[in-house]
Amino acid sequence: MVPSQEDPAAARGTSEAQPPGPAPLGAAPLPGLGPSDSPEATAAEKVEVELAGPAGAEPPEPPEGGWGWLVMLAAMWCNGSVFGIQNACGVLFVSMLKTFGSKDDDKMVFKTAWVSSLSMGMIFFCCPIVSVFTDILGCRKTAVMGAAFGFVGLMSSSFVSSIEPLYLTYGIIFACGCSFAYQPSLVILGHYFKKRLGLVNGIVTAGSSVFTILLPFLLRVLTDSVGLFYTLRVLCIFMFVLFLAAFTYRPLASSAKEKDSGTKGGNRFSLFSRRKFSPPKKIFNFAIFKVTAYAVWAAGIPLALFGYFVPYVHLMKHVNERFQDEKNKEVALMCIGITSGVGRLLFGRIADYVPGVKKVYLQVLSFFFIGLMSMMIPLCSVFGALIAVCLIMGLFDGCFISIMAPIAFELVGAQDVSQAIGFLLGFISIPMTVGPPVAGLLRDKLGSYDVAFYLAGIPPLIGGAVLCFIPWIHSKKQRELGKSTEGEKMEKMLENQNSLLSSSSGIFKKESDSVI
Repeated sequence: MVPSQEDPAAARGTSEAQPPGPAPLGAAPLPGLGPSDSPEATAAEKVEVELAGPAGAEPPEPPEGGWGWLVMLAAMWCNGSVFGIQNACGVLFVSMLKTFGSKDDDKMVFKTAWVSSLSMGMIFFCCPIVSVFTDILGCRKTAVMGAAFGFVGLMSSSFVSSIEPLYLTYGIIFACGCSFAYQPSLVILGHYFKKRLGLVNGIVTAGSSVFTILLPFLLRVLTDSVGLFYTLRVLCIFMFVLFLAAFTYRPLASSAKEKDSGTKGGNRFSLFSRRKFSPPKKIFNFAIFKVTAYAVWAAGIPLALFGYFVPYVHLMKHVNERFQDEKNKEVALMCIGITSGVGRLLFGRIADYVPGVKKVYLQVLSFFFIGLMSMMIPLCSVFGALIAVCLIMGLFDGCFISIMAPIAFELVGAQDVSQAIGFLLGFISIPMTVGPPVAGLLRDKLGSYDVAFYLAGIPPLIGGAVLCFIPWIHSKKQRELGKSTEGEKMEKMLENQNSLLSSSSGIFKKESDSVI
C-alpha cells in the first residue's frame, strides 16, 4: 500500500525523521486491502509505509555542499570535542593519580586506568543503541540529547571526592552522552556528501587531531594552576558548544512534495515537533550480518583494537618514568595529534580514488604500522626516537579512522549504514575498555610498561591480516549476485515469450473459428 496524494499523514511522515531510502532488505511488499482487513491493519500498514518510504523510493541526492559545509564543521567540532578529550586523557590520568592517589594503594594505576578506558569503551558500546535512536528520532535530536547528557556527566565529575564515583559520572554518563552526539555526526555526512565523502570524513575526523594537539598543553596548564575539578568544568564549555552545533544536522526531504508538506506544517525546522514517532519494524537490523564482507569487517576491526587505546592512556605515565628530565613531555601526545590530522586529510582524499571495498587495504596498512610502532615505544631510549615513533603512529591512526565510514557505505549501502556503524562501534567497545586496565595491571605487577606495549602491538597485526580477505569475499559475492540477476532476466524473457506465443495462438484460433 503506497500513500497517495490525498493521504496527508503519509506525506509528512518523513519531514523530521532521517531521510528515507529504499525499503529495508528482506522486507516484503505490503499487501492491499482485502475483505477481512480491519482499520487497525490499515493504520499499521500506513505506519510501515511512512517509515520505509514510498515503494521503490530512492534516497535524496546528496547536495555535495551548501548547508552540508556547515554540517561538516559541526561534525568536526563534535569529533574534536569527544575524541580530543579522550585522546588527551593521559594528562587527566596523571592528574587523577595526584589527586586521588595513595602510597598505600599499590593498584592505583589499575584503578585510575578504568576511568579513561571505561569512558572510551562506553562511547562505542552505546553505538548500536544510538543507531536505533538515530533511525527513529533523526540525527539532530539524537545529537542534541547526547551533548546535553555529556555536559551533565562532565559537570558532575567535577564534584566527586574519590576515584570510584568517576566510573559513573565520567566513565558512563559523560561517555554515553558523547556516544549519542558522535555517531549522528558520522551518519549525517553520508546524506550531504557522496563524491566528496572521503575528503569530508578526513576533514571531520581531523577535528579530533586538532584538539589532540592543543588540549594536552591546555589541560596541563589548567591542572597545574586550578586543579583537576576546575579543569573538568572548563571542558564543559566544549560540550555546550557541541550542544549548539548539533542543531545544524538538518534532515533532507526526499521529494519536493515532502518538502512542501513539511513547510506548510511549520515543523520542518522544528527540533521537537509534536508528531509521534512509531518504532521501526525491526529495531536492530541483524540482516546486515548476512553480508559476509561486513561480518568479517565487524570481527576484524575489534580484534585489531585490543591494544589501540593503550598508548593514549599510558604514554604520559611511561614518559614520566622513562624521561624524567624532559620538560615538555606532552609533546609526545601532541605529535600523535599532528600527524593523525595529516593522515586523516591525506588518506581521506586518497580513499576517494580507491575503488569500492579496496579501501580496506588502507586499513590493513594502517594496522600494520600501528602495531609495529606500539612495539617500538619501549625500545626508545632517546626522547627524539619516541617522538619519531609517535609521528608515524599518528599518521596511520588518521588513516584507519578517516576511512571507516566510507568502507561501511561501500559494504552495506546508505540505507543500513547507521546500524552497520553502530554495531561495529559497539563491538569495538570491548577491546577499547579491556586494553588499558590490563596494561595498567601489568605495569603494577612488573614495574614498567615494556611488556604492556609489546603485547599491545600484536592485535593490530592479527586484525589487519583478517581484513585482507574482505575485498575477495565482496567481489565473489558480487559475481554470484550478477549471475543470479542474469538468470532471473532470462526467466522473465522466456515467460514473456511464452505469454506472447499463447496469446497469439489464441487469436489465431478465434480467427479460424470465425472463418469456419
